[in-house]
Amino acid sequence: MGTLLTRSAKWSSEDKLDFIPLNELLLKEIMLYVADFSSLHPEESKISFEEPLQWNTTLDSNDFEADYELNDSGGVESKEKDENGIPTLELSPPTISVRNFNQLANIMNMENDKRLDEVRACIEENRMIEVKIVGPTVARMIDKEHSQDEESECKIQLLRLLQDMGKNIGRKLLKEISEKFRLNPSFVDNEVEYLQGFCSLGEDSLLKSVQYTSDYQHPNGCRAPLWRQIEGEMCYLVIETNDTETLYITCSSSGFFLNMGVKHDEEDESAYGITSDVFKSLVDLLKNKSQLFAESSQDIQGPLSTPKLVDAQTQLSLKRIERKSTPTEREDETKTSEIDESQKEAKNVSHFSESSYADQLSSMKVKSQLQPGEVFSETSSESDQSYEEEEQPARRQRNTDLPSEYWQILKLVKYLRAGDQTATLLTLYALMDYDLTHETYHWAMQDSGGLKVLTNILHLDEVNLQLGSLQIIRDVSHNAQTRRAIVDNGGLRSIVNVLDSKNKDVKALAAETIANLTSFRRARRTVRKYNGISKLVKLLDCAPDIANVDAKQEKDVEVARFGVLALWSCSKSPKNKEAIHNAGGVPLLGRLLKSTQMNMLIPVVGILQNCADEESCKDDIQTEGMIKDLVQNLSIDNDELRIHCANVIFKCAENKRTRTLVNESRGLQALVSLLGKTENKTLMAAATGAIWKCSLSPENLDVFQEQKVLETLITLLDNQPEDVLVNVVGALAEFAQRPANKITIRKCGGLQPLVRLLIGRNEALLVNVTRVVEACATDLDNMAIIQELDAIRWVWSLLKNPNPDVQSSAAWALCPCIENAKEAGEMVSSLMGAMELVIDLLKSSNDDVLASICAVIAKIAKDKYNLAVLTDYEVVSLLAKLTDRPGDLLRCHLAQAIAQCCPWRNNRAAFGEAGVLPHLAQYLKSQDTKVRHSTVMALHQLSKESNNCIIMHSEGVVKPLIHFMGCDDDKVRNAAADCVRNIRLLFPNQSRAKKSPRM
Repeated sequence: MGTLLTRSAKWSSEDKLDFIPLNELLLKEIMLYVADFSSLHPEESKISFEEPLQWNTTLDSNDFEADYELNDSGGVESKEKDENGIPTLELSPPTISVRNFNQLANIMNMENDKRLDEVRACIEENRMIEVKIVGPTVARMIDKEHSQDEESECKIQLLRLLQDMGKNIGRKLLKEISEKFRLNPSFVDNEVEYLQGFCSLGEDSLLKSVQYTSDYQHPNGCRAPLWRQIEGEMCYLVIETNDTETLYITCSSSGFFLNMGVKHDEEDESAYGITSDVFKSLVDLLKNKSQLFAESSQDIQGPLSTPKLVDAQTQLSLKRIERKSTPTEREDETKTSEIDESQKEAKNVSHFSESSYADQLSSMKVKSQLQPGEVFSETSSESDQSYEEEEQPARRQRNTDLPSEYWQILKLVKYLRAGDQTATLLTLYALMDYDLTHETYHWAMQDSGGLKVLTNILHLDEVNLQLGSLQIIRDVSHNAQTRRAIVDNGGLRSIVNVLDSKNKDVKALAAETIANLTSFRRARRTVRKYNGISKLVKLLDCAPDIANVDAKQEKDVEVARFGVLALWSCSKSPKNKEAIHNAGGVPLLGRLLKSTQMNMLIPVVGILQNCADEESCKDDIQTEGMIKDLVQNLSIDNDELRIHCANVIFKCAENKRTRTLVNESRGLQALVSLLGKTENKTLMAAATGAIWKCSLSPENLDVFQEQKVLETLITLLDNQPEDVLVNVVGALAEFAQRPANKITIRKCGGLQPLVRLLIGRNEALLVNVTRVVEACATDLDNMAIIQELDAIRWVWSLLKNPNPDVQSSAAWALCPCIENAKEAGEMVSSLMGAMELVIDLLKSSNDDVLASICAVIAKIAKDKYNLAVLTDYEVVSLLAKLTDRPGDLLRCHLAQAIAQCCPWRNNRAAFGEAGVLPHLAQYLKSQDTKVRHSTVMALHQLSKESNNCIIMHSEGVVKPLIHFMGCDDDKVRNAAADCVRNIRLLFPNQSRAKKSPRM
């Protein structure tokens, strides 16, 4: 990428990108590449840059939506953090700082007109962009086979992606600027071949040698490096004459000239400099530089003047045609004659208005694309591969010997442009005779501008032409490059518009084509932008009773099926899910859910699966009575349908009412039956996910107990992919809440594989595993095995994980482990760095993490030695700083931690001086019983310090404490009584001291 920006971009003297078409095209290609980076390379997009990219931005806080939040300084920061807890995007107008490609992609996907300006500013203000992203060390390490560590390996992979991007965009630029070229590689090859014939005459040879500097020929015929091809250079020659020094020659699109000594794989840019005039041919250059060549050329048969050279070139081409292309030419002639014959016959079967058709086509201003003969630039789908989200397009390897069908397609496209309506229709029919799924035809359609012509035909108010055009677009849209080209040319908007057609066949074909085109994000956004979602939803309203369709409704149902396919593809976008819901699509999908046809059911449930991410859609799925139909479909012998149905239940079953409906429809038994499909991992993930969420209800858990689901789940802890394991362990966490099931997990050998999962990296899996460990550790026999397997050490190490959910879940799991472990105090002190981890997390901004860490401290502080260590780490001041934070869960465990930390030396006094007592007094007013009880225990410990009693009295704690003296809990009752006693013993003395006269 750095080479691309240095050598291809045009910079001003002020180190700014010039406002020229080449730079604008370059910026656009970079923008498109970055926009899809996170979906194409999800792992690499999260790699933190060595240095953040910073630039002056035109963005403001209104440009950022979800996943961002306002910071204290009035700017914006991302919720996503790097490994050091720093936001990966920080906006402090006018400066923006970005730390990974995920955030760059988010900026490039904003729906505003500022994106190109942001790309320009970022590049201009970060000239050493590759070094900032991967660091100077990695930038020098790219050619080494192995790096020193995993982090370097990741950054090397990122650097390779950047370099590939530069090459791909370079190829794209070559195609765009190729209109300027006048000469082409074929001309140069023929002239070189002609001159090489004068090097084999022994002593009488006119030239000693004519050689290319490189034997490698790019698919476009050029031999120059890609970054030089952008300058119009095709290859480099070394020619030895009989009367001059060796000539180093550049062959470019504008002519031939001497360079400063370009050799094979030349990296020195100065070597490419021009040292002579530019000549129209090699012969002219040689005649100018070699007097002997100029004199001798007059005696050679076949004069070497430029016009004669062209004739020689033509002769060579004709010989090649005779050897290679005679059969294909005959095919061309046959195909052309068929078209001419079809045009004659068409006069008897068509009555189109030809003059009006010509007027309409001219008004559309169909602009012809570059013809193949005019292009020598290399094209490759690698650049388009960077833009695809869900697919990997085929690599385009193109050479000068294209099959005859390629040229035939080009001829047919010319007929589409120039012909009347009759000729256009017949040409469309002729195009349909080709296998348009073949890659060669996709090249031809793109290179000839045929895609633009086809989409313009959709504007004509002729059903037959629209149908023919749509059928061809549908067939070619199976190719990733072609899809991208159609969307780039505005064709998708035209297709969305014809959804309003009164002809049902047109609507069906348009919907089917949209289903093909919307495989990437920008296409889905385009459909939504031009109201395509609501138009597609209207197609679903086909029959009141989909299970009993009469003959008149069959066509409507067919149209609805293609509408469903299009919506299925579009529903991958979050905003499109919302649009489907707002357009009333979910109730209509519920009606179609009663269909008996698999080609209708599968995409319908696929849409529901995608839309079930939205809470509003979940409510509709429940209220429209779809749960029963989904459960019934689980019994149909079609694994794809079962996967989608189970996933919908998985997503919706977080709602208690939905879980009840699944049970009432006997869906629990159906889900359990799917656990036997162990060979289908996708189905296993969906089924175990639904079982996990359904097990949140106790009555559902009872059914699963009867079905021996727990034992089955334990057998699935080995040799399963992570998406299955996450759900299996999540379900085990719910089962483990019952004491009997903890024993079953141990007896069935479930603890060992669970502990092995603690060393993984999947954060969702780690959260669920620690939940199971937390539940199982309350059983002493289980705890003995957990301790024997050294699981506590692994759980403790998870406190270093940057994910707050993992940190919190691990801390909660440590609480019963510390409480029930043998020699717990010694065990904790033996863990290297354990105390530091706990203390560091007291500085977290996440309330769940803080609550769980306070709970851990309450357990650790029961050991006198460990409490001393915590005190040395200033645990008192850190806990005191948390007392003004809201949240009953945090306050409950914070009060417990304060109570347990009081016994050591002067910690009670330190807490009082830190100002915890006024806050604890307010805790007594909490509606949560646990908060009030733990606060009483803390006040009791603090009341053993006389100064604290004075503050307590002034804060009015005596009255509520008297109330707790009647509590059912013995510990709380006794603590409240002792606390009141301590206050009253001290306060009268203090009161009398206040009344004594001053001396």
